[in-house]
Amino acid sequence: MRRTIGVNTWVWTSPLDDASLAALAAKAAGMGFGAIELPVESVGDWSPELAREVLAEHRLLPIVVGAMGPGRNLVAAPASEVVATQNYLVHCIGVAEAVGASVVAGPFYAATGRAWRMTDADRAEHYRELQAALTPVVHRAERGGIRLAIEPLNRYETSLVNTVDQALDALGPLLGRGLGLALDSYHLNIEEKSIGDAIRTAGAHIAHVQVCGNDRGAVGDDHIDWPAFLDALDDAGYTGPLGLESFTGENATIAVAASVWRPLALTQDALAADSLDYLTALQDDRERS
Repeated sequence: MRRTIGVNTWVWTSPLDDASLAALAAKAAGMGFGAIELPVESVGDWSPELAREVLAEHRLLPIVVGAMGPGRNLVAAPASEVVATQNYLVHCIGVAEAVGASVVAGPFYAATGRAWRMTDADRAEHYRELQAALTPVVHRAERGGIRLAIEPLNRYETSLVNTVDQALDALGPLLGRGLGLALDSYHLNIEEKSIGDAIRTAGAHIAHVQVCGNDRGAVGDDHIDWPAFLDALDDAGYTGPLGLESFTGENATIAVAASVWRPLALTQDALAADSLDYLTALQDDRERS
């Protein structure tokens, strides 16, 4: 099974705007990527209508990515903050509709980097809160033909949803046409006993997949068993793109929460190109075998 390989504009810049989107779309297409992840850090950062034209020119599949910066919370937060976060997610869905994306991916439950201790009873209550807050957003996504893809994060970035099992528990009744999971190899590598088993457990609920090296650097220049990773995606029936996600230290929204304190490659172009070359060669080898 051959999958389109995409890249997140966070590899190079943050926040995205119209000018950088046009430049990075051209760069990504020129490097050979077939898809591009477009972060919506703040409402109005870039025009989805202009983006749609740019991506059509370069034949790039769009994926919209949300950013859960400080103050974006759906649980254990004031009602006004929950409503503002719901409105932000509805905006992201509208962006996806306008740009022609079918998925909006991100850790849509609490601000990235926000972690706190909780009992089993606390967690169950927060999962009920999350389901209640997400319900109208998921219904809005379904009406637009969009699927939200909610991403478990590692224990250093959240204490709410770290594993696939927790995600299924937290989201269970809502999973379906409007809601699935986004799996990121970086977080899977930290939190799961077996990456392959976790992918297979997620199964048909996988709506998007992000990849990077175990250190957030290039794919292939790391200790993850990538052939086994793709085998597990085959078993799960996931046919969508693989989106390379990494960051620069200048990313004000994500870098501190993700603990990006040093360059992860000689250049960001090299990080992207090396990942693309490795995944392309791996898929070529799998087709020949």
